[in-house]
Amino acid sequence: MESRLKYMSLGVLVLQTTSLVLTMRYSRTLQGEGPRYLASSAVVLAELLKILICLLLIFYDHDFSFLVLNRVLKEEILNKPMETLKLAIPSGIYTLQNNLLYVALSNLDAATYQVTYQLKILTTALFSVSMLGKRLGLYQWLSLLILMTGIALVQWPSESLDGPAPTPLSAGSQLVGVIAVLIACFSSGFAGVYFEKILKGTKQSVWVRNIQLGLFGLVFGLMGVFVYDGERVRESGVFQGYNPLTWTVVALQALGGLVIATVIKYADNILKGFATSLSIILSTLISYFWLVDFDPTSVFFLGAVLVIAATFLYGYEIGDPPPAKAESRLETHHLP
Repeated sequence: MESRLKYMSLGVLVLQTTSLVLTMRYSRTLQGEGPRYLASSAVVLAELLKILICLLLIFYDHDFSFLVLNRVLKEEILNKPMETLKLAIPSGIYTLQNNLLYVALSNLDAATYQVTYQLKILTTALFSVSMLGKRLGLYQWLSLLILMTGIALVQWPSESLDGPAPTPLSAGSQLVGVIAVLIACFSSGFAGVYFEKILKGTKQSVWVRNIQLGLFGLVFGLMGVFVYDGERVRESGVFQGYNPLTWTVVALQALGGLVIATVIKYADNILKGFATSLSIILSTLISYFWLVDFDPTSVFFLGAVLVIAATFLYGYEIGDPPPAKAESRLETHHLP
């Protein structure tokens, strides 16, 4: 049964990761009537949905007792304000990261985004070494070197190796998209390790911690809505441009952390790397054949192969890698 759950969770992770990236990309580039939905409002709704999911999970864990649920929330959140405030820093960073991912996928094709975003493995490792005193094995340092090389090749100007540059198929600026991904990778690495450090010093349920993160995320997210999109909200409302595809993106983003938490429980780094690799391959194929916004070059394929190999190699040696709990928050950013 455990083996079956392991592969089921990995399959769901591949499906969720690929679906989120592709639907988010499609929703941000689809030319339709009326205004486009506000990414900042989608981030807020995803946070709200995550909180509701976590409440249901705590409710389920305590035999559907409202009294126990109320007691847990009061004791763990209201009666421990300093513990709760510790989550303000990673929550603010995660909110920024979630908004940056919308910017990235508005300017990059899904395949390039998927490969480049694997740089978060490097940032998480570096922050783990500097903040937690982790020690990485030889295979892991080698995998980080291969990872950097692969991502550099993916971003290499195509005209320098494959002849004249092709006509850009992606809407927006690739430079803006790459900068957004890079900032998101660094924020993901720092916030994930910071969150792990907090988790190690407490016995609180991860679902309680995610509710605390979600509450701060709502505050920061709403601030972002009214600071950056306040005028558009006043003109057309918070739900302007929403359609079934938009709600699908919100739901996939909210459920992503749950899927990751399940994988962490039943799988290991190697299988998680396998799921990430499959997701990159699927995103590349669908971007090319369905979205038609991606024209791969031989350099891109070489870089993607190196990134996939680095992902496997990083999880090969059982040393003291940055634990998966660093990614266990109910976020997308976290996109594996």
